[in-house]
Amino acid sequence: MPGSSRSLSVRRTKTSRSVVVGRRIVQFDRRAGVIRDADGVVTKFGVPPESIPDYLALVGDAADGFPGLRGWGAKSTAVVLARYGHLEAIPDDPLAWDITVRSASRLAKELAAHRDLAAQFRDLATLRTTPELFESVDELCWRGPRPTFFDLCARLNAPAYFRRAQQLADSRAS
Repeated sequence: MPGSSRSLSVRRTKTSRSVVVGRRIVQFDRRAGVIRDADGVVTKFGVPPESIPDYLALVGDAADGFPGLRGWGAKSTAVVLARYGHLEAIPDDPLAWDITVRSASRLAKELAAHRDLAAQFRDLATLRTTPELFESVDELCWRGPRPTFFDLCARLNAPAYFRRAQQLADSRAS
């Protein structure tokens, strides 16, 4: 995608939805066959992409192996995070909540008792996007086999692989 201004994530996990940015970085849900931008994440989960790690911390994520907090389901979590955004903004006292949530007292008590655990779950559910791995997406463009691939093919006694890779590179260059 040389010169691309849009990125597509094809990971299937809920965690990957946290990196969706407007319509610029979107996610393809292969199972549902839809592309989700930020509005699509809100439609599906009831929270914006930046709240997905908090959402997963409360409801859990079996695919990533953390259980979430007892009693926090998708609906209550979506309502609470749609209002407060992140774990630390949720008051411990349910009387301070300015939203209506079923079993608010029980949920607030569970969160107050296990806020540190929820913070750890959120950390596990947070994708790291800060390390710079390359200067530009143009660097990801394959330009043909490298000498190390030739060496590997020689060690494996498989020169046909190198020839096929070189033919593919030549066909793309023209």
